[in-house]
Amino acid sequence: MGLSGSYRPGKQALHRALDAGVNFFFCYGFDTQTVGVLRDLAPSTRAGITIATGAYNLLWGHPNLRRTLEKRLRQLRTDTLDIFLFLGVMGKETYLDRVLEEMRRFRDEGKVRAIGVSIHHRKLGGSLAARGAVDTLMMRYNAAHRGAEQDIFPQLAAHHPAVISYTATRWTYLLRRPRGWPREGRVPTAGECYRFVLSNPHVHVCLTAPRSAKQFEENLAAVRAGPLGEADMQFMREFGDAVHAQKKWFM
Repeated sequence: MGLSGSYRPGKQALHRALDAGVNFFFCYGFDTQTVGVLRDLAPSTRAGITIATGAYNLLWGHPNLRRTLEKRLRQLRTDTLDIFLFLGVMGKETYLDRVLEEMRRFRDEGKVRAIGVSIHHRKLGGSLAARGAVDTLMMRYNAAHRGAEQDIFPQLAAHHPAVISYTATRWTYLLRRPRGWPREGRVPTAGECYRFVLSNPHVHVCLTAPRSAKQFEENLAAVRAGPLGEADMQFMREFGDAVHAQKKWFM
């Protein structure tokens, strides 16, 4: 389980994550809590942690990637970033090859260790994985959005990019009873949503974005219970299908 501080859970939650052995953090530049905690780590602790960040795709064209990269390096007070991502790729970016070429230069210069994209177009993600264009793929994957099982995961074998998953709860829709679901029927917990994602062997990191230290502790305890059994996996798939059927434009 990796941690994103986007919802500002407080420095206590971030330090608790470090104490618990969480070693993957995702942060935006505006996420001052996470940036501040990671920036101030002792070198020995920092060496065992992977930090992912990136530049967000813009509607009118790609951002100034080098400016964003240099800003993140300054914010985190480091010479090298672990993972630098081009965020929000929708599949229609005619400039994506140029973006990836520039990011590869960052890697060659030693300013980043790995490059990748956060992608919303699954077939493009599968293509990038198959041709080894990225070191890392960040994607939406949960019980209601399982399309990556057909479009992306089978394409990973050739080059083995790292897979980062987000929105395990589908923006909390998987924690609510969908229309038509039996009133007495079971509803997943957040922990079960994270365990569903991490039960898939293709997913290396599932991000959690808690709003408090309490939420983080609950998610951590659930993940420590390990993969779901087949009966629970089947329940999650059925519940996910019911949730997905309500808003087909999300898939």
